[in-house]
Amino acid sequence: MVLVGVDFGNGQHFDPTLDELALLAESAGDVPVERVIARRKAPDPALFVGSGKADEIKLLVQMHGAECVIFDQALSPAQQRNLERTLGVAVADRTALILEIFAQRAQSHEGKLQVELARLQYLGSRLVRRWSHLERQTGGLTRDIERGTRGEAQIELDKRMIAERVKSLKARLVKVKRQRDTQRHARRKSGSFRISLVGYTNAGKSTLFNALVKAR
Repeated sequence: MVLVGVDFGNGQHFDPTLDELALLAESAGDVPVERVIARRKAPDPALFVGSGKADEIKLLVQMHGAECVIFDQALSPAQQRNLERTLGVAVADRTALILEIFAQRAQSHEGKLQVELARLQYLGSRLVRRWSHLERQTGGLTRDIERGTRGEAQIELDKRMIAERVKSLKARLVKVKRQRDTQRHARRKSGSFRISLVGYTNAGKSTLFNALVKAR
């Protein structure tokens, strides 16, 4: 994949090395093959980086045979669609990449439901013609969407399908929360003690946990 970062020079934090984005991509199982840095005063409304830089990225994609381009900043749905049409490959931003990592690593039933809900809410407004990354969690919904998005006339149908799935997930999460509250109350009554390790992706949570409990 090709990594892209844009420096707007307005005092916002910018990583000129894109090292953190590369680590996130590797955590998701991807292999960065090229890094591109662009400098602009403001995002291009259509292509975020402008047509000239988009053409440069497209050449790099073709040169390396890359299958995806990841942007370090958030893209609007229109910018993502325009970039995919221009570059000819899937395009995602940092938010989508982090959601992908969460989806891969979610272990608990509640965690999996939360991640699926977040991904559907994020992707629902985009409706790009690339839904394979939903397969692990949405199953039949993905196949239906892939069939439906063959024509633009099906976009509203796709939106309804996603909305129904979101509604179902929210209802299931309410039920899980009630169960969790009951379990928490029981733990408090028993006097048991619990701690949590919280940190960003690649922060070293598992390493610290293993060190504390002397486990692998």
